[in-house]
Order: sequence, then structure tokens, then C-alpha cells
Amino acid sequence: MTKVVVQNGNIDSALKKFKIKVAKSGVPSELKKRKCYDKPGVRKREAKKEMIRNSRKRNRNY
Repeated sequence: MTKVVVQNGNIDSALKKFKIKVAKSGVPSELKKRKCYDKPGVRKREAKKEMIRNSRKRNRNY
């Protein structure tokens, strides 16, 4: 469970910190993933595309 301490009654900064912590923990992406069912073949295809994309990023010439 993600917790943030409110200091000096500053709720805005605490809310901002909370949102950042939740995003880093991966909750929104996991929720998006579980929203609908993907067939195993579709998941495998998307993972393969992601691997190709990442390898191209790594092999880019600077």
C-alpha cells in the first residue's frame, strides 16, 4: 500500500507525490492490462513487437 505523509497541510504536493509513487509501482499499467482478456497468441505477438522495438532503440547509432 502506498502512503504519503502530508506536511504543513500541503495536500497538493502530497497528492502529486502519491500519484508519482502509484505510477512508479505500475498499478495503472497493470489495471489497463487486466481490463480485457487478450488471447495468448495476441500477447505473444505484442511481446515480440516490443522486443523488436527495444532492440532497435538499443542498436541506434548516436
